[in-house]
Amino acid sequence: MASRWDYLFETKPVPLMDHLLEEVAKLLAKDLQQWPPPVQEIDLEVGGQFAPLFTEPPPRPARAVYDEALRLSRWELERELAAYDDYMRNKRYLQHGLTPTDRLPLLFLNRWLVDQMLGLGEATEGRVNRRLMLQCLERLEARLRLLQTPLS
Repeated sequence: MASRWDYLFETKPVPLMDHLLEEVAKLLAKDLQQWPPPVQEIDLEVGGQFAPLFTEPPPRPARAVYDEALRLSRWELERELAAYDDYMRNKRYLQHGLTPTDRLPLLFLNRWLVDQMLGLGEATEGRVNRRLMLQCLERLEARLRLLQTPLS
């Protein structure tokens, strides 16, 4: 008869990188529960366009905005710049249920997600490369889908 602890001894160890990506996805999902997600500072020259999201925060964007921001972030990390440019130039976000007023939150979330991933790569001295960043975004997307409380 197996003891209740046998399962723990039979499980394979989780590789450190998998654990790291899972923990990062968990932290990012938690950050995305608040609107706007936390930022350390805003450079008004570079990110000044996003200042209204912090001075006069609009209501939390619809779930579709988060989904589309993840799509854009994946394209940016994959360096699919033609797809990204086509999407924004032709306002393809409107075809995915977003409105013109969703553009600013969409761009902000995209920038926030990419900055988080690039910061992770920098903090790990490049051990988390773009391929692993994409895996982290996939884990984040899965976590957001599983949340019992909707984002919108």
